Amino acid sequence: MAQNQSAGFSTIPPPSGRTRVEDGHFVRTPEPSFLANFKESVLGFLSHLAQVYSMLIGALKGATRRPFEGKAILAQLEAVGVASVGIVVVSSVFIGMVMAVQFAFGLRKFGGMEYTPRVIALSFARELAPTMTSLIVGGRIGAGMAAEVGSMAVTEQIDAVRALGADPLKKLVWPRFVATVVAMPLLCGTALVLGVGGALAISVWQFDLPASFFLQSAIGAVTLGDFASGILKTPVFGGLIALIGCHFGMITRGGTAGVGVATTRAVVVTSIAIFIADFFLTKLVIAIFPV
Repeated sequence: MAQNQSAGFSTIPPPSGRTRVEDGHFVRTPEPSFLANFKESVLGFLSHLAQVYSMLIGALKGATRRPFEGKAILAQLEAVGVASVGIVVVSSVFIGMVMAVQFAFGLRKFGGMEYTPRVIALSFARELAPTMTSLIVGGRIGAGMAAEVGSMAVTEQIDAVRALGADPLKKLVWPRFVATVVAMPLLCGTALVLGVGGALAISVWQFDLPASFFLQSAIGAVTLGDFASGILKTPVFGGLIALIGCHFGMITRGGTAGVGVATTRAVVVTSIAIFIADFFLTKLVIAIFPV
């Protein structure tokens, strides 16, 4: 103990909180205030937003130069769209069934069972099909993009692309962006049809509603404006999914642990971004296509 003290170091364990070593002793520094933490969070958010915007502009500029990455876009369409059909089918059918059960039981109390097809069709067309599909598929796609691009970042493959004179934004971001923007409306349309089909099946089987009546009511309730108000959101959702996934992938550091962190952050931020964008897009679409 004397030797430790003569060497200038205290044997007392360091205090909790943020500490620094000064003259051989642990000195506790004051915790940052709430305003300091809030300011740091806001600056970090603005920094990420600026990086995403810069990445989008760079990808759009790179898309105007040859080659146009047609094969890469088709490969990403298969990975993003075709590979997501299974999860869309299962989720949309069972969401439709759950909605049919909930609305049928609720409306039956008030003698309004015949309104079940209309409510379900409008809900799917305007909100459930675009938003739920984007959330479910976005988690899968965003995580995959962040993991794939992040693995390339930590293994210095992106630096190798730059060293060869190619543009990583054109090679990596642009094909994923185009594929996701194109695939999301198609997946949304598939979810709409299958969701209403699942509601039709459970309504006929459990609540004895005629299939012809269900289809006539559902189709009659949904107008072109209702369909457009939902389907027009999905390209924006698709673009957000691709940009956020690629962004967190390209800034990945710290080996395999960093890839896991980037994947988690991409999924969380993608979900929050879809909810926020959905609010503003809904306000805009209602102004264009009034209910």
